[in-house]
Amino acid sequence: MNHKDIDMDAIKEKFESLFKDVNDRKQLDDLRVKFLGKKGTVTTLMQHMKEIPNEDKKDFGQRVNKLRQSIQERIENGIEEIEARLLKEKLERETIDVTLPGRQRPIGGKHPLQHIIDSIEDIFVGLGYEVYEGYEVESDYYNFEALNLPKTHPARDMQDSFYISNETLLRTHTSPVQARVLNAANGEGPIKIICPGKVYRRDSDDATHSHQFTQIEGLVVDKNVSLADLKGTLELFLKEIFGQDREIRLRPSYFPFTEPSVEVDVSCFKCGGKGCNVCKQSGWIEILGAGMVHPNVLEMAGFDSNEYSGFAFGMGPDRIAMLYYGIEDIRHMYTNNLNFLEQFKYIEERGVKHESI
Repeated sequence: MNHKDIDMDAIKEKFESLFKDVNDRKQLDDLRVKFLGKKGTVTTLMQHMKEIPNEDKKDFGQRVNKLRQSIQERIENGIEEIEARLLKEKLERETIDVTLPGRQRPIGGKHPLQHIIDSIEDIFVGLGYEVYEGYEVESDYYNFEALNLPKTHPARDMQDSFYISNETLLRTHTSPVQARVLNAANGEGPIKIICPGKVYRRDSDDATHSHQFTQIEGLVVDKNVSLADLKGTLELFLKEIFGQDREIRLRPSYFPFTEPSVEVDVSCFKCGGKGCNVCKQSGWIEILGAGMVHPNVLEMAGFDSNEYSGFAFGMGPDRIAMLYYGIEDIRHMYTNNLNFLEQFKYIEERGVKHESI
C-alpha cells in the first residue's frame, strides 16, 4: 500500500463513530487497544515507514503522531466524561430525602447489676465511707492468710479457687482489699471503706451460682466500735434499699475473719413477713454476712486489738438485684441478652427505693 493512499481522516472518523457508542470504561479501554495498542490501527501505520521515500518520511511521521495525539486526547477526555457520568448517576441513586424522619439510634440503659452496685455505693458514701477497688489477681497471703485463714485452715474449702500459681489466684472475695487497707494504715484508725468488685470461685453454674459474681464488702475500724454500730448501719442500709418498713434480724454464724459473726436477714418486702414464694414462706430473706473484725486480723495488720475494734460485712449485689427485680437466673446478668437488658432501660428514672419498682 502506498503511503499516499492511507486516509488518516477516515481513520479518525471511524474512531469518532465507535467512540459515540462507548458507555463504560471497559469499552473505552477496548477502543484504545483497537487504535493505539501494539497491534492497533494507528500503531501499525508506522510499519509502512520503511516503504516511504526519505523525503516523505518526516511528513508521514508527523501526520501519524498528530492522529495518535488526537485519539489519545479523546480517550483521556472520555475517561473524565465517563467517571463524571458514573458519579452523577451514583449521587442520583443515593440522594437523601431530607424531609423524611431520621432514624433514631437505640439508646441503652444502665445494667441492672451496675444500678444496684451504684445505689449501694451512694448509700455508703453518704454515710462517710470511701470506695476502694483492689486487684482481681491476688496473692494467697492477702486473699487468705491475712484474713485469719492459714494454708491448713478447713474454711478454705468453702472457697474453691482458681489458682494461677502456688501463691497467686483469682480473688475469691473482695476481703483482700480490706487487708491491704488495714496494712497501709500502719496500726492507726479510723478506717471506713467499702470494696466493690468481681470475684471468682470454681463453682457449677446454675440459676443461683456462677463461677464469676460480684461482691461489696465493708470495713469500719476505730476505737469503741461495737456490734450495735454494725446493726444500726445495716438496718439503715437495708431500709434504704428495700423500704423503710423493713425489719432486720441477726443470726449467729461463723466466718474466720470475724468474731462474733452473724447472718443478716431482712423481712420479706413482697409479703411483709407473712410468708410467700420469695421468702420461702419464712417471712425473712437472707441478705448478707457480717461480724466484728477478728482480733487476729487486727493484730496481723499492726493494730492493737485492745485499743481498736471494728466490724465488717459482705454482700452479693447479684443476689440483691435478683430479689430487687425478680430475676430468676443469675446467668441472665452475664450473657448480654438484649431482650433481657432492655427491660431495665429506665431503672435510673425509677429511683432506688423498693417502693418505686
